[in-house]
This record gives sequence, C-alpha cells and structure tokens, in this order.
Amino acid sequence: MRKDVLISIQSTQQVDGDYDEMELTTFGSYYEKNGKYYIVYQESEATGFEEDTTTTVKVEGESRVTMIRNGMQRSQLIMERGKRHLCHYGTEYGNIIIGVLTDNIVSSLKEDGGRVDFNYTLDIDGALASENTVRINVKECDREHE
Repeated sequence: MRKDVLISIQSTQQVDGDYDEMELTTFGSYYEKNGKYYIVYQESEATGFEEDTTTTVKVEGESRVTMIRNGMQRSQLIMERGKRHLCHYGTEYGNIIIGVLTDNIVSSLKEDGGRVDFNYTLDIDGALASENTVRINVKECDREHE
C-alpha cells in the first residue's frame, strides 16, 4: 500500500576538492513490494530538472539502491555495495554512460519509513568525476491536514 510521506534528501558531491551540498525536502509516496522499498517523488526546477520528472529510489536492504529518473532526461544509477556498474545518465546535452562504484549502504527503512544512507563514486571513462554521499529520510505524513 502506498503511503504519503515527507522525504528529506541531503547530498554532498566532491569534485576536485570542491564540495557541493544539496538539501531537498518534498512530498512523495513510499511503499514496499517483494521485500524492496520504493521512494517516489517529483523533481523540480530547484533540483535542476523539469517539473514532469519523477525519481524512484528502490532500496534492496543494505546491498543495492537503484535511482531511476523518468522525464525529459532519463537516468538509471545502480549502487551496489562493492560493485562497479556502467549506468545510463541523461543530461540536457545528451546521454552518457558513467561508472558507479558504491562503498557503503546503510538502511533502516521499515513499513512506516526510516532512513537510507549511501556513498558512491562516479567515473567517466575510468576517470574519477565525483565522490558522493546521500542521506534520504522518509517520514509518514497526512497530506490532507497540512
């Protein structure tokens, strides 16, 4: 059963010694299917995407997180602990293939929400592009009474 949730995302990205931090709080939906948790939300101009862009984060325990972005710029990033995946990433300039290597995934997601943290590196043609950390908090809410 889908639940309305408040989603808080904190991420940092390090590129050539420069840090960029982003924080986003938005409403979305959350559900469990076949032992996997799904966090779904709409992107906005604040995150650099068109408003018709939907992001789905699929969390498979502490072993794998998949981020799927559907809209004008489609992407699928697979973060699997200790494995490098070549992933499709859509940009406004065209599609690229990037390498994703995940160091760690920690999840406390349960039926009523929780948190997932993960960190990973991105590379293009084997050259390090960025080091990233993401923390997603999911909290059940009642949107009718806001």
